[in-house]
Amino acid sequence: MRIISDLHIHSHYSRATSKFTNLEELSKYAKIKGVNLLGTGDFTHPKWLGELKERLSGKGNGIYRYNGMDFMLTVEISLIYTQGGKGRRVHHVILAPSLEVVDQINEWLLTKGRLDYDGRPIFGFSSMEMAENLMSISRDIEIIPAHVWTPWFSIFGSKSGFDSVEECFGDQARHIHALETGLSSDPAMNWRLSGLDKYALVSFSDSHSAWPWRLGREATVFDMKELTYDNIIKAIRTREGLAETLEFFPEEGKYHLDGHRACKVCMEPRESIRAGNICPVCRRPLTIGVLHRVEELADREEGFRPEGAKPFRSLIPLSEIIASRLGAGLVSSKKVWQAYNRLIEAFGSEYRVLLEAGQDEMARVVDPRIAEAVAMVRGGRVRMQAGFDGEYGRPLFDGEPEALKGEPVHAKRQKSITDF
Repeated sequence: MRIISDLHIHSHYSRATSKFTNLEELSKYAKIKGVNLLGTGDFTHPKWLGELKERLSGKGNGIYRYNGMDFMLTVEISLIYTQGGKGRRVHHVILAPSLEVVDQINEWLLTKGRLDYDGRPIFGFSSMEMAENLMSISRDIEIIPAHVWTPWFSIFGSKSGFDSVEECFGDQARHIHALETGLSSDPAMNWRLSGLDKYALVSFSDSHSAWPWRLGREATVFDMKELTYDNIIKAIRTREGLAETLEFFPEEGKYHLDGHRACKVCMEPRESIRAGNICPVCRRPLTIGVLHRVEELADREEGFRPEGAKPFRSLIPLSEIIASRLGAGLVSSKKVWQAYNRLIEAFGSEYRVLLEAGQDEMARVVDPRIAEAVAMVRGGRVRMQAGFDGEYGRPLFDGEPEALKGEPVHAKRQKSITDF
């Protein structure tokens, strides 16, 4: 059984999320994307948890179901604390085996603070304390450090992170089995650190929207005889049954390079180092990106692949490919979704289009330029205008200039969307 999973998402109870991020829309658009296992996200929020308890049907094996979609119980929490004389801000994804265990997790968290103000709650205790207490509730709970290289809120982030998993978790590091690569890094970048060889590398979307340009934009693929919570956790902990990850091109992530968005300054690490990591325009410190941070900690050259490392494929969301090829300013424009819908109707899901559909077959359905671009992405034949300091990167196909003219495809998404 091939399972394409997105286990790091959010509900409409998290900040900066779409009001349509509910069970109906999540299940609907996950099917269109080609994802068949979703995290619930936000199980600490009392109202969202109430919806989950009311509407999900348990299968008795840690997997829950709604509207033909399988779900696992998940949440992301934010920890802001001081350790080693430095302020730390780290996000973690937590997977839970049952609603009973979720209740126990929430009971403990309520002794530390409120849960009702945000689907991704913030606490002041350390990652070590979190791991110790969650493991005392159930050893079946899985803790996955989230988007591990993001500058502001991650275990290795340049602004508030650590230099190793062990430095962050201390003796509780034995309970960490996997790391989420995040949009601005891919497995190959993580392979440059020998200290990460012991961890499975997983990828999820961190989606704040149910719509397909966000949901499932990164995913982890499992291959197992039966979908159960225990089998998913076994695959994460042993890598047996973890088949591959589906990734962004890391340059498209919004923290790949160094820079200052307000000053329109974007720099490669070597340029930033020469500048003393100071913005040449405003003379303030640059936001140091993921590539720079990887370079700081790496003990291997580019191109090294550890033994047993799982494969990955780098993709660009189909709506962005279509928008780029048709010259559309927004991925939610009518002509983009007309082409998108035709491809989904012809091939069944976005992932089937991106991974399997033949170029000639696609060209019979939509503009041949779109089919050509999908084939180019699949073959890694695409240039990227890299992201920096909160600004997403952008794919560049033949004939497109490096400098953006007008509004990038990621900016100011429309709130409405053509229905399917």
